[in-house]
Parts: sequence; structure tokens; C-alpha cells
Amino acid sequence: MHIHILGICGTFMGGVAALARAAGHTVTGCDAGVYPPMSDQLNALGIELVEGWSPEQINLGADLYVVGNVVTRGNPLMEEILNRGLPYTSGPEWLRDHILQGRWVLAVAGTHGKTTTTSMLAWILDYAGLAPGFLVGGVPENFGVSARLPGEPRQEVGGQSPFFVIEADEYDTAFFDKRSKFVHYRPRTAILNNLEFDHADIFADLAAIETQFHHLVRTVPGNGRVVVNGAQASLERVLQRGCWSEVERFGDSSGWQADNDDGQQFDVLFEGAKQGRVEWALLGEHNRMNALAAIAAARHVGVPVAESIAALGTFLSVKRRMEIKGEIDGVTVYDDFAHHPTAITTTLAGLRRKVGGARILAVLEPRSNTMKLGTMKAQLPASLVDADVVFCYGANLGWDPAEALAPLGSKAHSHNDLDALVADIIATAQAGDHILVMSNGGFGGIHGKLLAALKARAD
Repeated sequence: MHIHILGICGTFMGGVAALARAAGHTVTGCDAGVYPPMSDQLNALGIELVEGWSPEQINLGADLYVVGNVVTRGNPLMEEILNRGLPYTSGPEWLRDHILQGRWVLAVAGTHGKTTTTSMLAWILDYAGLAPGFLVGGVPENFGVSARLPGEPRQEVGGQSPFFVIEADEYDTAFFDKRSKFVHYRPRTAILNNLEFDHADIFADLAAIETQFHHLVRTVPGNGRVVVNGAQASLERVLQRGCWSEVERFGDSSGWQADNDDGQQFDVLFEGAKQGRVEWALLGEHNRMNALAAIAAARHVGVPVAESIAALGTFLSVKRRMEIKGEIDGVTVYDDFAHHPTAITTTLAGLRRKVGGARILAVLEPRSNTMKLGTMKAQLPASLVDADVVFCYGANLGWDPAEALAPLGSKAHSHNDLDALVADIIATAQAGDHILVMSNGGFGGIHGKLLAALKARAD
């Protein structure tokens, strides 16, 4: 089958494209911005890319059009598809019907930590020889790719792994299907990592998101398992609306807990009994919670806890999760995906624990739709208290970051010009400082600009 993917350069749709190509389909695609690194990855797979939304793309002769949620009514190509009555579907629906059907799906949902927890879980299963397929909204460093089909497990000869691990996003499916993506995945094992208000562009309030999470819970079979963050009242409300599967909690004394944490080591407890000790390179309470969720989910498919703990000791994290981009002139530059106030708080807390009293220069780009709307702006000052100096890039915002960050006093700096922002950071940075850049986008290549400016200063 020839499928043409609209919005192919998004992380999710790019993963769908890679899986479709690996499954033997002819794959082409288009997007408004066809650029590296996704364009390079897709070209390397032999996937032809088209810039823009020209209606003439129907001349490629696709059998099916797979539509990403970036596509809206009025899109020229989509309008041509509709007018001609050509077959189309959404990315999550195509994935369900062509990749997930008949498999043991392990889905990781939550406001924060989906990508990291999905990567941990996929790595644990791979380490245990189960050769799972996966689709992650990032690039796990243990694998070097964001998606792959299931392989052949060590425990079987000539068979294919039944397991598929997927990052389960609550964002909407497509312009014609406003349900969350994850309602299509039908998992047997579901992690509910956490649940806070986000995506203010499509959800009116927290209760609306809770409803979508309950739709996900409704799809888990009676012999399935829901692994739930026991510290979240929002998730308890979701379960109280009805749950027909086994429930196992983490972050709660009745289930899985982390204890005796000393920064990069912690004990794993289940129902109060010690199961082992994780020794790894990751930082922060959020990552310990992610690890507990992954251990619990892996146990559901038969991976012994001791083996999960050993796997986490070799876990290399995910690109853009506290990723060190370089160290020049005594200044270390990090890249992190944090963009929600809770994620900003936990990311900074983890770095603070690592660097002790050294100065942290936090550089924030409020880029998500929710942040651009200003829905979370009142929470930003409290989320940034662990930083010594805060820099905020305010271009294309509908609110004033200087006003929002005023409670931080003189340690907050705001700029609408990227070059001026870089210059201010470099003028402030001293040897021994840690510059933490936080954005869910490319941030204009600021990491490279900072490192180049630091090198020029050192020379």
C-alpha cells in the first residue's frame, strides 16, 4: 500500500512513517516545514518528502492519506482529498489497525514524563530479551531511533515479539476526531504517570482531561493492569469513575516506592519490601517515579524486578532530557524539554541536587500552545525558584514575561530578540555556571549560539 502522510515531520507522525516503511509500505509525506533532523531521518528511510500542502500531491497516487493533527479544515491538500472523496484516516487509527492490532500494548500516559518512561519501559523489555516494538515522542539514547517494529525475542525462535510500547498522548487525534490519541491504542498494560491541567488550547479544564483519561481506562481489559501514580488526586478521580482492570499504584505505601535516595541511587520497595537498588545517572524525584512505573509495568509482562533494576542501571535517558550540549570556559550548557511549570520545577530541582551551590542560569522559551496562551504564567515564578538567574524569551507571546516574572525581582531577564538574549546570558555567565535551556521546540538554535559565544569569549 502507498500511504501519504500529512504532517509527517512531527515526532509522532514521523514515527508512524518509520513503522509503515519498516512494515513494507510505500511511504511519502508532506509538511509545512520539511527540515532536519526529521527530514534527514525520513530521507534515510527512503521516504519522499514534499514541502507544503499543494493539492497536486494527489498525483502521487497514494492509496490512503494519513492525517496528522496539525492539519485543519482549509488546508489545500486536505480540501482536495475531501472534495474527491479519497480515503483518509488519522495517525493513531492507522497505527491501531496496522501495527498494534493483536499485540500486547503497553501505553504510557501522563502530563509529564511520558517520553522518558516509555523509553525506560522499552529498554527494560529489550534488556530482558523481549524485543518490543515501540513508538516514543523522542529519541531514546539506548536505541538511537524513535520507533521500530517488534523483533524476535531471545526466548523464542522464529517468532515475533507480541509486545509494543507506546507513548500515549492525550492531545487530540485529528481535525475530524477530537478524542485523545490514546483512546485508539487499546493497551493491556497502561501507565497513568500523572495528570495536571495542560493543552489549554483544546481542553477547557482539568475535568475535561480527566474524562479523556477515563476513556483510556475503559479500554483496558479485565485481565489488564493499570499502573497509577498513587499520589495524584486527579488520577484517583479517574479511577473512581470506573475501572475494570487490576490496579497497581506507585509513589504510594500500598504499592511501589523509592527509598534511601542519595541522588543517583535509590531502593525500590513493593508493599514495603525492598526489591533491589537502582544505580543510574538520572536525576530528580520525577525520574524515580518514572522508574517505579516502568518497573511495575514490566513486571506485568513477566520481567523480574531484579532484571528491571539492572536494566535501569544501563539506561541512557532520552535526547533533550537534561542533555549536556557542551562545556566551554567552565560553563556547562544543558538542553531540556521542560515547558510546563511542574516539569520546570522538577528539572531544576534535579539539577540543583547535582550541582549543589553552583549557579544555575535558567533559560526558558514558553512555546507550547498552553504557555503561549498565558494559562500557566502565574505559576512560572514559583517553578523557577531553584535558578539563580532566569532568562525568558518572550517573542510571539500574547502576554508580558517581564510582568509575569516580576515576583523574581532582579534575577529575571526578559528579551524578545534572540541575539540580545544570548548576549545577556553570555555577559552574565561565569566559570562554574550551569546554563539550563528549557523549551519544547528548537529555540532558534540557542544552544549552538551559546556555545559559539562562550568559545569566542574564551579565545
